[in-house]
Parts: sequence; C-alpha cells; structure tokens
Amino acid sequence: MTLSVQGIRFSFGEKEVLKGVSLDVGSDEVLGILGPNGSGKTTLLRCINDILIPSQGSVLIDDKDIRSMTRLEVSKNIGYVPQNSKVELCTPSVYEIVKMGRRPHITWQYGPKDEEVIWRCMEEMNVKSLASASFDSLSSGQSQRVLLARALAQEANVLLLDEPTSNLDVKYQFEVMTTVRNLVRERGFCACAVIHDLNLAMRFCDKVVLLKDGEIVAKGKTEDVLTSENVKEVFGVDSCVMEI
Repeated sequence: MTLSVQGIRFSFGEKEVLKGVSLDVGSDEVLGILGPNGSGKTTLLRCINDILIPSQGSVLIDDKDIRSMTRLEVSKNIGYVPQNSKVELCTPSVYEIVKMGRRPHITWQYGPKDEEVIWRCMEEMNVKSLASASFDSLSSGQSQRVLLARALAQEANVLLLDEPTSNLDVKYQFEVMTTVRNLVRERGFCACAVIHDLNLAMRFCDKVVLLKDGEIVAKGKTEDVLTSENVKEVFGVDSCVMEI
C-alpha cells in the first residue's frame, strides 16, 4: 500500500497555502509532518482526505486517484482524526463514538466482527473502561484517545492524525504514539501525523516532511531531515540534535 501526494496546490481566496507539495509514504511507515503555525500542515491533511479539493496535483492510494473514488471508498481507505473534533450528537457514549468508525463497512447491520473491532480498538487506546461514559464528560486527553479509537475502527489503509498528542500528558503522548507505530508495523497501513514535538517525531516517525509557507523545505528519513540546520531554517530556533 502506498500513498502518493503529487504536486498539490491549494489556495484560500488569493492566498496560496500549499505550493506544489509532493510526498510518498508506504506500508509500515509513520510520516511526521512538521512546520510552524500557518505552514499548511492541516490543509495538506484535508486535501489528502478529499475534504478540500486542490487546484492542482493529485492524491493517489495504490496508484488510484482519490478524486475517482466515492465518499464511501475514501472512508474505507482513509481514517482521519482532525484537531478539535466536535461530535454533533446528544451525549453519545464512548462505545457509540467508536462504533461510528465501522459505518463505511456496514451494508445492513452491525455484526460480530464489527463488535470485535470496536472493543479491540477501545482496548488499544486504553478507553475500554470508559465505554459507557458520555463523550462530553471526558477530559480533552480522553476524548482524543476515543477519536483515535474511532479512526482505528475504520481499518483504513491510511491514518491521518492532526496533532494526535496535543491534549495528552507525557505518559499518554508516548502511549498513543507507541500504539500507532506498533499497529502500523503489525497491520501494514501507513500513518501521517502532524506533530509539533520534534522529540516525538524523532522517536516515532520513520520519515518526516518539513513545511514552511506552504512549501517543503526538506523530506526523507527522520534522522537525515531533523538536523540543526533544517530546524533553524524552518522554525527559526537553535537546536542540538543528539543520539541517546
């Protein structure tokens, strides 16, 4: 399985936000997308997920353009956890939220396999004990893990994560990223994660892309891209990169 983004351009009105962005990520890989605020990271994820339509370029999954897919096909292929996701329902339970991830696979009614997947994903994200809790009663960190479980329940080929650790304490940051990386290895899908923490990217990402002002400054293996020079160019701060 391969995800290929080819020459994506996108504008909001007169402002060009993405300027010919290209990247590739394959099975068993975690790709980190890093850059300062306003560099186009979230817009890139939304173009990959066919929420925004680029003015130029294409997004391919196994050489098939997502523009030729139905919305159902896209949902089967791509799982997406956006920033600040809101659930427009009357206090659904955690179980019901995760169950939503099975919708692309349901033709008539939920079956035993769906139940198995739902409970497995809740366990993987350490929210099984919250199954009957109402979603709006959760902390921000718990909510984030529930939404990750919902995305995993889609069993998609591509997992898109927009700042998946933003509301988590250090312990759960490591737990979530460790789980994502391990599942990518075990099940052969790929993950693209917008990450602000360079240390997390260095530890958990196989490859990274550095974005600045809608353009790629550097991309490739994490250890080759996250250099002091590149960090200075993209973020404007001095850093020391060392192996421990």
